[in-house]
Amino acid sequence: MRRLIVALGALGLLSVHANAGVLYDVIDLGTLGGSESKAYSINDKGQIVGWAEDSSGRWRAGLFDPTGESRNLDLGTLGGRESRASSINDRGQIVGSAMDISGNWHATVFDGSGAGNNVDLGSLGGDWSWAYCITDLGEIVGQAKNSSGNSYATLFDVTGNSNNLNLGSLEGYAVGRARSSNSAGLIVGDSWNSPIRYRATLFDATGGGNNIDLGTLGGNASAVYSINDTGQMVGGAEKRQLEYRATLFDPTGNGNNIDLGGIGGDWSWAHSINKRGEVVGWAETDLASRYATLFDPSGNGDNIDLNAVIAPDSGWFLRDAAAINNQGWIVGYGINPDGYERAFLLIPEPSMLLLFGLCGLALLRNRGGVD
Repeated sequence: MRRLIVALGALGLLSVHANAGVLYDVIDLGTLGGSESKAYSINDKGQIVGWAEDSSGRWRAGLFDPTGESRNLDLGTLGGRESRASSINDRGQIVGSAMDISGNWHATVFDGSGAGNNVDLGSLGGDWSWAYCITDLGEIVGQAKNSSGNSYATLFDVTGNSNNLNLGSLEGYAVGRARSSNSAGLIVGDSWNSPIRYRATLFDATGGGNNIDLGTLGGNASAVYSINDTGQMVGGAEKRQLEYRATLFDPTGNGNNIDLGGIGGDWSWAHSINKRGEVVGWAETDLASRYATLFDPSGNGDNIDLNAVIAPDSGWFLRDAAAINNQGWIVGYGINPDGYERAFLLIPEPSMLLLFGLCGLALLRNRGGVD
């Protein structure tokens, strides 16, 4: 009975707060001296990476200060002008891509201290590559060109010795992207299964080519952007011609994919899923404008425009939620009160954290896990 009263009290606190219309604090993550920035990845320690303009207008990979005090680090390049950081794991290892001295983009492991001791991960023999994800075990996946200029999903050699593994594509067509991987070694992304369409793909991590087409929502094209450690996969899929929806994919490849819906418009896309199954991305309204969105993973359509759960007088327009960590912290980019496109961090307010904590405690007690 006491547990019920406490839980109801927490729900009451959340209800009052929800009626006030504010559930998240929004933090402007700043830049590297320029005007604009974008955040793409956050780990469970609250470390955030992406890219930002420096004072010369160059876009550089950045490690953002989560306090918003602009103590951001320029992560450097491979000798060229620009760089981008795509992913950070819980060990603080950062990957992305950077220009070399010849102006070619190469998949890169960035020196998190900002000292510039970055590692070129090479390619599959070509002049271009990109690392999209690094797991907590240090596995790095992405995309690279071979000597013929064809681009394939790639499992990178973390030593930088270019013993990279071509993961192939579907039906042998020369385009594939490995966008995410989990601790079990499952690798997902998209690849072409004909000259005019790409499909969500579960890649054979051995490079043996036994890749699985994960299907669509009835249309022709799809892609997976994120997989969590329980094997849940999200991205987007075509529902009908020129209508794409955020999607929770059936990992068996049998096509029992779930349309996660939107917030009033025809288009939506999911970028990230955490271990609790919370999904973020963007969705359009009927005015065809993109809004950062927290999706209902059940597919019942109880999706939340994240602009509706920050202070209405914040001056922010949140356009895209790129990643969510296991504490529910969300990063992405939007238009700040000064009219610049900036990286943001959303942190659940204490009432939300209290509710999550109490509900979790109640579940553990009901299962006999807490005395």
